[in-house]
Amino acid sequence: MKKKIILRGIWGFPMGLAIGYAECILISLCRGGGYYSPCSPALSAVMGNEINAVIVQALLCGLIGVSFAASSVIWDIEHWSLIKQTVIYFLINAIIMMPAAYFLYWMERSIKGFLTYFTMFALIFIIVWLISFAIARYNVRRMNENLNKIKN
Repeated sequence: MKKKIILRGIWGFPMGLAIGYAECILISLCRGGGYYSPCSPALSAVMGNEINAVIVQALLCGLIGVSFAASSVIWDIEHWSLIKQTVIYFLINAIIMMPAAYFLYWMERSIKGFLTYFTMFALIFIIVWLISFAIARYNVRRMNENLNKIKN
């Protein structure tokens, strides 16, 4: 299990970087007015310049990727219920994501901003979970159909 956690965590760092970079591009497309915005202006101001802010953001995006990838071993624990797996996976990643998002100025620094960001995080989590569940359910149904064909 430890080996799986480490290997997935190592794989998760570049995935976190890639997803963070893609997010910057999407945000720039939607809000940038034709300009690329690699990070929050508030983060740049706090870090002293844009390159320092981008480095910190890249490291934290990598850490978020490590969190999601390493904690995915939870789905391999067969004696846990799906509810327990889901809640623990969600909590681990929320505990990493929320402080990172706050530090990186991805959210408004207020109770309302925190709650809004947390709600978006939870909704995205639920949507991804439902899609993953539907795909798994479809695959199981298909395997069962193939087994029935073999039996008959």
